[in-house]
Amino acid sequence: MAGLATVFGSGAMTNSIPEIENNDVIFVIGSNTTETHPIIALRMKKAFRKGAKIIVADPRKINLVRFSELWMQQRPGTDVALLNAIMHVILKEKLIDKKFIEENTEGFEAFRKSLAEYSPEKAEKITGVPKKDIIAAARLYGKANNPAIYYTMGITQHSHGTQNVFAIANLALMTGNLGRESTGVNPLRGQNNVQGATDMGCIPNQYPGYQKVDIKDIQEKFETAWGVPLSDKPGLTATEMIEEAIKGNLKSLYIMGENPAVSDPDINHTVEALKKLDLLIVQDIFLTETAQLADVVLPAACFAEKDGTFTNTERRLQRVRQAVTPPGDAREDHSVLLELSRRMGHAMNNQSPEEIFREICSIWPAVAGITYDRIDSWGIQWPCPTPDHPGTPYLFKQGFPRGKALFSTVHYEQSRELPDKKYPFVLTTGRQLFQYHTGSMTRRVSELDQVAPHAYVEINPDDAEKLKIKNEEMLKVSSRRGEILIQALISERPSKGVVFIPFHYKEAAANILTNPELDPICKIPELKVCAVRIESAKGEKYEKGVRRIKKTEKSTSV
Repeated sequence: MAGLATVFGSGAMTNSIPEIENNDVIFVIGSNTTETHPIIALRMKKAFRKGAKIIVADPRKINLVRFSELWMQQRPGTDVALLNAIMHVILKEKLIDKKFIEENTEGFEAFRKSLAEYSPEKAEKITGVPKKDIIAAARLYGKANNPAIYYTMGITQHSHGTQNVFAIANLALMTGNLGRESTGVNPLRGQNNVQGATDMGCIPNQYPGYQKVDIKDIQEKFETAWGVPLSDKPGLTATEMIEEAIKGNLKSLYIMGENPAVSDPDINHTVEALKKLDLLIVQDIFLTETAQLADVVLPAACFAEKDGTFTNTERRLQRVRQAVTPPGDAREDHSVLLELSRRMGHAMNNQSPEEIFREICSIWPAVAGITYDRIDSWGIQWPCPTPDHPGTPYLFKQGFPRGKALFSTVHYEQSRELPDKKYPFVLTTGRQLFQYHTGSMTRRVSELDQVAPHAYVEINPDDAEKLKIKNEEMLKVSSRRGEILIQALISERPSKGVVFIPFHYKEAAANILTNPELDPICKIPELKVCAVRIESAKGEKYEKGVRRIKKTEKSTSV
């Protein structure tokens, strides 16, 4: 969706966190907000107490359902069918914003026609969500004055994740809920400063500020700024790098602050790729599972041991300051990179985080007006193009970057791996409140590990009864890629036929099981849907450490 590409491609919220309290309808889809973004969830609860209606669409009965007006428990991977059906009803009941569409968008007619086949009746068969709930959701969102949509990786981590995001954008556009306060499309970022990382060009086809490497004028601008010739060829995504390493085309990797030996799909495959490299360098604050495979480990300073800026999910640049000295030989990331560059023959002039920041502001117009002095006590949200600009709490007030936003025609596609007789359950993965990502930090905190000490597989009571499984019984969960031993948690949170495993625990790593099938556009793997088998593991010894088996089967694509 060209007009919105910068924002949705960056994962940034169109609106701001404080605006949540003034939403009258909050549509949360693919986000376990209370556990993955608890501070933002508090704002949602405040809005609820002020009268906001909350719509939740999630395959699990997440905590936020307690506050919801409506909960739609769709089958994993059926979000496009659900969203298109909601839009079908909005169109049919004339809840669209005709003036906004005429003045600010294009491509509406083709989009409108594409919705004809997505009746609530058809969507009920695909998604499992009752027709009446689809209609109720459409009316709630379509009649609201200030509705906003919030989503996370439950939307993006699919083989059709880009289509999911396009569908969400279509919904906001057809109802005129972009470019206004307390509305918008708001992806919530999954990790600390991941917004800042993408802003700074940690994307294989972009320089800082989402400026494309294959556009000649942009390439020349950065060549002038940096004083070196630059390639116009986009690089590989992280998931593509693994495949190229397996093939022998990629010889070395430099990994900073990431732990793919636990977080990547099909871990066996990832570890095989990492071991095949001629050189693996890992820069991290702990000796992670990935660092243990490295040829060189560079100890890094953590957030409290460095100076600079972080950017949060609402595009707010904020100062971070060194509170304690890094231990031992640990150094700030920029210091390591500067020294490495110098030893490889290219001495950079920038030495301090502030000098680097000034350079960034000189080559990315959206932050040209931001200085360390201006964000000394409170952050500023980009775009902020001039020194007297206050920053931008919400986007598109003055229109869209391409002139008019473009509707996308999006059709439902099945997930790449669905249940069958051999693997009859759908596995979906995610996070829980007391652990974070691969646990490299939180599992070193004894208090947190006491509250959430081990992995579990949530299984519906009806499925547990059918399989004669007892609560806390040790189970073997297997997919076409591997197997793990894990404790049963009988719970009504997942629906029948669906199981859930948090991915934080290396000794029962959910990503041994997950499918590495990629979205063809953004190359994000399908971590939220794969087929698994569940069996009792009585008599099998539970081993500390990851249990792996060799791949014996090929994944079946639909």
